Amino acid sequence: MMQEFDLIQRSRRLRGNPVLRELVRETRVSPSALIYPLFIREGQRVREPIPSLEGQYRYSPDTLLWELETLEKAGVTRVLLFGIPQEKDACGSSAWQENGVIQTALREAKQRFPQFFYITDVCLCEYTEHGHCGIPCGGTVDNDATLPLLAKTALSHAQAGADMVAPSDMMDGRIGFLRRELDAGGFSSLPILSYTAKYASCFYGPFREAAGSAPAFGDRRSYQMDYHNRREAVKKAGQDIAQGADLLMVKPALPYLDIVSDLAAAFPLPVLAYQVSGEYAMIQAAAKNGWIDREAAICETAVSIFRAGAGGLITYFAPELAGYMREGRIG
Repeated sequence: MMQEFDLIQRSRRLRGNPVLRELVRETRVSPSALIYPLFIREGQRVREPIPSLEGQYRYSPDTLLWELETLEKAGVTRVLLFGIPQEKDACGSSAWQENGVIQTALREAKQRFPQFFYITDVCLCEYTEHGHCGIPCGGTVDNDATLPLLAKTALSHAQAGADMVAPSDMMDGRIGFLRRELDAGGFSSLPILSYTAKYASCFYGPFREAAGSAPAFGDRRSYQMDYHNRREAVKKAGQDIAQGADLLMVKPALPYLDIVSDLAAAFPLPVLAYQVSGEYAMIQAAAKNGWIDREAAICETAVSIFRAGAGGLITYFAPELAGYMREGRIG
């Protein structure tokens, strides 16, 4: 016979059925918190598969419109655009041209789908022939010489219709430089999403193949953050906020949930996380080999990021997650 004992608190009382479990959930997610990254390349009628990112494509500005129609039906209306130009040079000059790939895509998309929210990546790595995020100097990147070019790029995106700019270069002082340029250009109300804690990570590999942005020499460790560091992210966030950042981002997401939590606890600004290409590719590959349940992995990893404190999630799984949310499989 089982011995009787007095157990007042029983956590399982709140786990007994689906309705009760849903009622007491601490973390709730919504399609409105999802942002879908898109690769835009020059040309026409381009919908080019990306081998390292199965299920993702490079679009030309015209086929981007087809994809936006599909996304709207899925309930995803927030996108992050990355440009892939035809011509590259040492300083990435096509990044700020009026008829550049992102500028052209923005004007066409805003006209056809004004209800979408368009965030643009501001960096030079996709536009430079050497693949670095700024002007090279002595085997690294010249921080201060890069800032005016980033500011010109951000302003050109704003003029083409961007709703938000997101500098991912990790140059010191870039937020203040962009804020002053945008304000002087008449865009004082345009928000800046800062890639505050962008770590020098191995998880960017598929993205670099997709965007053609792998460095031709060296690496990015002199300007992206060292993954051993935690307090530095809090320091960097404070600097970005002082310079005018409106939102903060942590990238990658899953290996840096502690950083998401730290920034969400320390600052009143919204914190977003980017579930990057390598995280996406790992789930795709493991599911394809039958090692994990794909849907369960997508849902569980997304919730873990929101649970850590993210207010928004940039993910290649956004359309599927929106569907799972509508169907009540995640919520």
